[in-house]
Amino acid sequence: MRLVFVTGTTGLIMLVVIFELLRRRQLREKYGALWLLVAIAVLPLAFVPTLLDGFTSVLGIASGLSLFLFLSVVFLFLVSVHLSWESSRLEEETRSLSEEVALLRADVAELQESRERVTTP
Repeated sequence: MRLVFVTGTTGLIMLVVIFELLRRRQLREKYGALWLLVAIAVLPLAFVPTLLDGFTSVLGIASGLSLFLFLSVVFLFLVSVHLSWESSRLEEETRSLSEEVALLRADVAELQESRERVTTP
């Protein structure tokens, strides 16, 4: 009974925190939707812990908790890979933008020099 209470409370806290982050625009909607789905999926499992037992017997897994932990690890691995991909993409975009800004600054400096040469006798 204590595990049901702790898991249910954790799921509800997850929902509140995610909604608050979305409301403050500190979490983008695409990530917020993902985490909301996770929180909503945790709630039924929290209040009905035997819910996974049917799946585990079909899959031949010893317990629902083992299946839940395995799926959690797989999910977090996929999130980690996705965030690494996003980070790499943003790093490349930042590098390209830095190069473009450097070229624009060089053009501005060149234009200022040519303007000073024309205005000075």
